[in-house]
Amino acid sequence: MSKKLVKSGIVVSAMTLVSRILGLVRDVVIANMMGAGASADAFFFANKIPNFLRRLFAEGAFAQSFVPVLSEYHQKDIDQDTQKTRELIAQVSGTLGVIVTLVTLVGMLASPIIVMIFGPGFFLDALDQQGVTKFDLAASLLKITFPYLWFISFTALAGAILNTYGRFAVASFTPVLLNVAIISMAIWGRTWFDNPEYALAWGVFLGGLIQFLFQLPFLYKAGALVRPRWAWHAKGVTKIRKLMAPALFGVSVTQINLLLDTQIATFLVTGSVSWLYYADRLLEFPLGLFGIGIATVILPSLARLHTKNNPQEFSQTLDWGIKIISLFGWPALAGLMVLAQPIIMVLFMRGEFSQFHVIQVSFALFAYLAGLMSFMFIKVMAPGYYARQDTKTPVRIGIKAMVANMAFNLMLAPFFGYVGLAIATTLSATLNAYWLYKGLKTLGVYQLSSVCYRFIIKVVGAALMMAAVVYRLSPEFDIWLTMDFSQQIIQLVLTILSGAIAYFASLFILGVRPSDFTIKNPS
Repeated sequence: MSKKLVKSGIVVSAMTLVSRILGLVRDVVIANMMGAGASADAFFFANKIPNFLRRLFAEGAFAQSFVPVLSEYHQKDIDQDTQKTRELIAQVSGTLGVIVTLVTLVGMLASPIIVMIFGPGFFLDALDQQGVTKFDLAASLLKITFPYLWFISFTALAGAILNTYGRFAVASFTPVLLNVAIISMAIWGRTWFDNPEYALAWGVFLGGLIQFLFQLPFLYKAGALVRPRWAWHAKGVTKIRKLMAPALFGVSVTQINLLLDTQIATFLVTGSVSWLYYADRLLEFPLGLFGIGIATVILPSLARLHTKNNPQEFSQTLDWGIKIISLFGWPALAGLMVLAQPIIMVLFMRGEFSQFHVIQVSFALFAYLAGLMSFMFIKVMAPGYYARQDTKTPVRIGIKAMVANMAFNLMLAPFFGYVGLAIATTLSATLNAYWLYKGLKTLGVYQLSSVCYRFIIKVVGAALMMAAVVYRLSPEFDIWLTMDFSQQIIQLVLTILSGAIAYFASLFILGVRPSDFTIKNPS
């Protein structure tokens, strides 16, 4: 089992790495075009709303509810030689299609109202100004970006099916196409528009369309491309609906918190939305590469193990997930903490993005990084519930975490501005992770093994040694500013490579070996 998980994890992480690298290239291009001003705030806001709904419905609650049921049907087809899985896919795709189409149409028609609700600061600012405001611009851009929700919902459906069939590479590669579309529109399509933010918005639209079309041949090859049909009351759809309703507040609570941060940030100084966006994007690199990648791999495995009533290997698989995210998460946290400003400088400081923006983004990034491991633990712990088709426990935890986040926002934002919002998100994520773990432990489903505890201690020790090496090799901020771009790149690459060598050497000295990641089958 562990070899299969490792292989799948490597495939997902490799594809995700390509996507994240292109995502950074995309953000570099955007930063160069628009910096962190009013136009950038409006575009990031218009892009965040459909992405929030994507993570909440398509990749969040829907995927966590659909995959366990699909895995159950797929396993029964294998055991009993039936064709119920294709029927379930047809019913789910048809029902999802009608709902998402209606939501998309409403979102496009009501874009000013949506901006008014989720960006009240933009709306109040527009009442006091004349001409085109951030409110007008955000509402106009949202009409273009909102259909992305329709495309990505079916892309997520296709990805969930292919992942359940053990074909992880296709779904993991698909996000690359979105980044390619946005980068292409930013570089070549911007000449078609007076304002560059419109080129970026159409890049989001085209990226969603291309991702959707890309998945279809692979679904056909897997025998899962079926004619959709409405089936609201079908047994499988009903089961998914019941699981999905409370799941909306489960694993996606982090995204809700980030959206609430954006809502409050619209009241703050111009640039706050953009600074939080760039910091979040840098946080998403290790989180998506390792946290989301591992969660993607273990959910189908956990669902199958639950169906087979194999609690021992179920627990061992969660332990394996914790070890993997610890192996990569802790050094990512330490490295980004030390190299935050040089990395932001190398990636974004050109064009409209100034030294001032580098410093402002780094403050938000420091606050987010304090919660990086909590974000990762959430990604691994939540599947422990959803694989067991338990969505009630995560919803209670999610609601408590959201209430805590809002309380932290109200306490911290008046004193620390946008940085206070990032701190609040980190604190609520930490509580969320703790409550998820405590719930699994109370249910007798999972408890960190002593072996896993010792492993985490070794990893943290190695990460601290790596941080010391990186800190020693990294020049002062003022020296970074005197370097030209090629010198900055060379210095940054050498520093990161030295840190990686120090980290893995420290792990070896502390006794970490490949055998630590083996899942032993129960006798």
